[in-house]
Amino acid sequence: MTDKKLRTHDVTLRGPGVVLRPMTEGDWDLLHRWGSDPEVLWLSEGDDVASYTREEVQGIYRHVSQQAFCFIIEVNGEAIGECWLQEMNLERILLRFPEKDSRRIDLTIGEKDVWGQGYGTETIGLLTDFGFQRERADCIFGCGIADYNPRSLKAFMNNGYSIDVKVELPAGNKAKYEQDVMISWQG
Repeated sequence: MTDKKLRTHDVTLRGPGVVLRPMTEGDWDLLHRWGSDPEVLWLSEGDDVASYTREEVQGIYRHVSQQAFCFIIEVNGEAIGECWLQEMNLERILLRFPEKDSRRIDLTIGEKDVWGQGYGTETIGLLTDFGFQRERADCIFGCGIADYNPRSLKAFMNNGYSIDVKVELPAGNKAKYEQDVMISWQG
């Protein structure tokens, strides 16, 4: 657990269907509810995560927020998920693109009743535009998209991302493979 507080910002991103508002210290109940739902975590986490404690959830987001813009995804004023645009932190990508300002997008739609309605796709589009137009990133990634989460892959591909790397995983893992997708600034 970290002693740091959630690093906040004042950026709000608006699309036709979703609003991405800044994540705050007042969002822990929401984030813990999604972070303790095994069905939500089955899609978003590795093999061995079925639930996070409130303290683990706080530690995750407080840590990530130090290098990211963290948002709550809202539809019609109701929170449906969370997302962030983060400075790249994966060595496998940093080593391949050492001179690039690389970022990554992570998101979870925590409300299962809105799965498959295009909100993830719209969220990725807003974060991608923000990353290129306001943050001036060179490239943006979706990292470690597992084969059992085809909706996530499709949401990135619908925003112009392409598969960068496909990694076969050892037998016994929940996924047979995972993929990193990327898009580069074309401005």
